Amino acid sequence: MALQILINLALAFLWMFIGSNFTVPAFTTGYLLGLLSVYILRGFLPGSFYLKRVYAIIRLTFIFIIELIKSNIEVVKIVLRPKIDVKPAFFAYPCDLKDEWAVSLLSALITLTPGTLVVAISDDRSILYIHALDIEDAESEIKSIKDSFEHPIEEVKKA
Repeated sequence: MALQILINLALAFLWMFIGSNFTVPAFTTGYLLGLLSVYILRGFLPGSFYLKRVYAIIRLTFIFIIELIKSNIEVVKIVLRPKIDVKPAFFAYPCDLKDEWAVSLLSALITLTPGTLVVAISDDRSILYIHALDIEDAESEIKSIKDSFEHPIEEVKKA
């Protein structure tokens, strides 16, 4: 992926130097032409086309922002109730991710989402121990985390 990005940027700068036009539109035109060139040559370059991973990262970012907003609303509802009636609990989350960076990213996303906190990770990184502020059913929470965070992280890894 890094090689493809460097080739694309080199072609964009080369386009600017050939045209002796050092402006943002010239760079953008060169970048788009370089992107087309990298796409055409993707079979000769290592890895898959880098925009797939960029798209997956952007998608994961938007998913996190949406989950962050939803969980903030839930925590505000809990705090603003006249009588705080929550059911805090710890639960074990079975993690299918194997790479250290992926497990770290998942635990960071869970911890940054209000109302949940990763308190421990097993030595083999297969189980995350999570504390939830208000939880009715651990299985539904596990399914929610898998759908919202773990599957998009796997897409980033595959791309």
